[in-house]
Parts: sequence; structure tokens; C-alpha cells
Amino acid sequence: MKATSEENRLNAKEIEPVSPPSLGPSTTTIKGCLLNKSRSALVRRNCYISQKRETWDRLFDDAYKADVEIHTNCDTHIYAHASILGFASPVFRGMFKKSRSNHQISIHGVAPEAVRIFIRFLYSSCYEEAQMEEHIISLLVLSHAFVVPQLKRECEYQLEHRFLNVDNVVDVFQLSLLCDAPRLSIICQRFVLTCFKAAFSSAGWKAMRASHPNLEKKLIEYVKFEDYRRKDNMRKFTERKVYLQLYEAMEALVHICKDGCRTIGPQDNNNNKKNMLKAEDQKPCKYEACKGLESLLHHFAGCKLKAPGGCLHCQRMWHLLELHARICANSNVCKVPLCRKFKQRIMKDSKKKKHNKKDEMKWKILVRKIMRTKSITGAPYFTLASTRG
Repeated sequence: MKATSEENRLNAKEIEPVSPPSLGPSTTTIKGCLLNKSRSALVRRNCYISQKRETWDRLFDDAYKADVEIHTNCDTHIYAHASILGFASPVFRGMFKKSRSNHQISIHGVAPEAVRIFIRFLYSSCYEEAQMEEHIISLLVLSHAFVVPQLKRECEYQLEHRFLNVDNVVDVFQLSLLCDAPRLSIICQRFVLTCFKAAFSSAGWKAMRASHPNLEKKLIEYVKFEDYRRKDNMRKFTERKVYLQLYEAMEALVHICKDGCRTIGPQDNNNNKKNMLKAEDQKPCKYEACKGLESLLHHFAGCKLKAPGGCLHCQRMWHLLELHARICANSNVCKVPLCRKFKQRIMKDSKKKKHNKKDEMKWKILVRKIMRTKSITGAPYFTLASTRG
């Protein structure tokens, strides 16, 4: 025995130890992660997330040295690690401060599978898409109750872009109010607005009516308000379109009376011969209202009932001429017929206070709205045209 021990010592002395690696930068692969070693820091590169996730999932599945027992519905038990749960959730951390060993937690009210998916997410920050779709409402509740903002944001995003439908929109709306998710609440309200009849007849709506009638009232008021706002916007859009057409008619009227167009225009214009050509030989005018005004002016010139209140077409022409006179900036040089006379009559009536106040107010409102409709483009075309003649 002594001889053998002495031989071993001799052999040990003969074997020279291997020199340690240098402290300069080098690369080594550890558990699927490519690391760059230096004196300053370790930088992770090209990490294989799948392998890391499998490690955390295996730790959760095997429950190696687990010190937490979670009780769920149907007498199901889930085992986990207090250090991981406490690090991921401040609520768990507060529970574990009360006792340092034999932690037992009860989570009821949701499916045991949802609790398992939730706990697994705390380990690996990953989830299966099919599981998320099936238990997304329960995961939203758990993430809010245990203050896991990463999972809560993911649930809100998935509900907003993928998993929100007619069957669950009412339930999600109620939970969004309870779970402090204002954006998701607005998304649900807008979704209900698009399919109100289907949502109103769903089972979730009936349950909300029985348990939370105030929420039902809130949703109905929102739908009514949005419907009223949509109709009001359509009405304003239609009015704006009419005012824009009147503005274009004023531009076309100045264009016809100043430059001439197609078969009508001033007699002393050099382009009179061109104006008298056939309509099909003319190039299309840039003013869409010219064609209608041209026929209206021809009728106005030859109608025997052109007095105000006689012919309906002539009455329209009288209104257009008066509207132009109220908008025109310089009637002394304007070439639109009767512009100066209308302006003088309006000023005369205003001084003598003979005009009807209601009619005068209507004219002022009409002029203001027409000018406001085209105010973005700058000064009105017909005002500039009338001052250049």
C-alpha cells in the first residue's frame, strides 16, 4: 500500500498542470448562447430562445425543489418556486413575506388550465397561441390581479387585434372596466357600435342586463350618442357640399360674364366667335357649374315671366344674382348683371330699415357659411375676378 501511494505521488509530480486560458477576449458557447468574454462585460449574442424556454418549462413541469403549492378549482394542485413567482409578481412577493416556508396559495374562480398557463408565463414569458385564445379572458383577470403588466398588455393587444368577437365583446367590456384597461374599453364600445343588433341579442348582454344594468345603460347611451353624432356629421357634410356648390356657381357666373364660355358671354369679347361655336366643338370648361348656369341664363334672357315670384327657374336666377351681389367686393367694376343694383338696394334697405330681419339674417348666415367653406383656399376667385375688369 505504501509503495503504491509513493508511485502515485511520483506520477503526479511528473504531470505538469495545464496553463489557464488567457484573459483576452474569446468566445465560448454555453447552453446555446454565444458569449463574448472581456474584462468589462459579458454580451449575449445569438441566444437560442427556444432552448432557454425549454429549460424554464422543464423546471416548471418537473417542479424541482418547488416550495409553493397552488390550489385551484376541482382540487387541482400546481407546484412552483417562490423565488420566481415573487420576482415576477409583487402580489406573490407580498404573500411570501408572511411565511418563509410551505407556501400555499389558493386561486379560484378561473379554470385550472388558465392558472397553469399563467404560472408558466411567469417562468418563460411565453405562451401557446391556442391556449391564449381559449383562456385569454381568464389570463387578463389573473394578470391584473397579480400585477403582471407584460401579460396584461399582451392580452389587451390580442383581444384588440385578433380575439374580440360578438360573443365575448360584452364580457371583455365589463372586465376592461374592472381591470383598469381604458383603451380596451373604448375598443369594445366601438365594436358594439358596429354590430349592435348581434351584440344586443348575445348571451353576454343578457347576463350584463341581469348583473350590471348600469353598464347596459351606459352602452346604450354611448350607441345613441355615436349614432346621433354620425347623423350630425352627415348633415354637416351635406350642407358643406351644398355651400361648396354655391361657391363654385358664383365662380362660374363671374367666369361667364367676364370671359365668356361656350355659347354665352360678353358681346365685345374677342373670343365671341369661339364662344358661339357648337358645344360639342368646345373643350370642357374647368367649372362644372358652367353648363347648368349657361342654360339657366339662356332661359332667364328669353323668359316672359322673369319677374320675381313668377317662373321657378327665373326665381333661382334672381337668388343667384342677389347672392353674388352680397358677396362681391367691388360692384362698380363687376360685369355680372344687376350686381350694382342689388348692392345699392341692399344698402338702401339697411339704412331705412325696411328689410325683413329674418330674411336678412338668413342671407348673412348663408354668405358667411359659403365664404367659410372655401376660406382654406384663400381669397374668393370671383372677388378677384370682379376687381380686375
